[in-house]
Amino acid sequence: MIKEITVKTALSPSKLPGLDYALNPYRGCAHACVYCYAPSVIRWDKGKWGELVEVKANLPRILSKELRIKKKGVVGLGTVTDPYQPAEKNYEITRRCLELLLMHDFPVCIQTKSSLVLRDIDLLKKFSNIEVGITLTTLDDSVRTKMEPGATSVEERLRALKELSKNGIPAWVFMGPVMPYITDVEALICAIAEVKPKYMLVDRLRLKEGVWERVREFVQGFKPEMIADYERIFLKGEDYYSEVFERVMRRCEEKGVRCEMNRLE
Repeated sequence: MIKEITVKTALSPSKLPGLDYALNPYRGCAHACVYCYAPSVIRWDKGKWGELVEVKANLPRILSKELRIKKKGVVGLGTVTDPYQPAEKNYEITRRCLELLLMHDFPVCIQTKSSLVLRDIDLLKKFSNIEVGITLTTLDDSVRTKMEPGATSVEERLRALKELSKNGIPAWVFMGPVMPYITDVEALICAIAEVKPKYMLVDRLRLKEGVWERVREFVQGFKPEMIADYERIFLKGEDYYSEVFERVMRRCEEKGVRCEMNRLE
């Protein structure tokens, strides 16, 4: 379900490393990722996550006013929603915002799970300072369809990374969250190395409010025998990630991929 809304502000101060502002063209996200913690961040109270997307119809107009007075800084596009989710095909809010940001020469960092970002390559190439991050959580698209049902296929995301790099647009990978016993980090890193991203950021599964319920439901339907493992890790505090992340760092070094851990709590 799509609903148009109006907003009073466009750019919000960001607490994320490397970002000065957050710009989210939509409220809600049709990708419906089971591990998403955005609902707790924006205090989503409008039904099941993924079923409703609110389009900030007047956002470009508000952004245009703010860019005239805001101090120049890095704008993160898509911090609590995907700026290239399906609604963007018709509404083009993200594209119109990019046109304004380009006009004022603001640095931009985009994060998405969609190959729709390729539609805007003509704009992206004109920025003096831009990065595009593509999120990957698995190489197995049958798993992706269950974890991220509304998102672009794994193959399309890898293609997007190649095309961005080919067009001189710095592209990076967000490998996260690493889902215990589900994300095959070895296979994923091999595939990522082939597309030669600028760097890769790795993150664990973060169980903010409401996430555990959705993750548990997903695991129960996907591989119920893993429920006990997930309870040991996330409810009883078993250390799963230390060894996995050490393995990730070793493999990235072998493959020549610059890798960083997400330190944000």
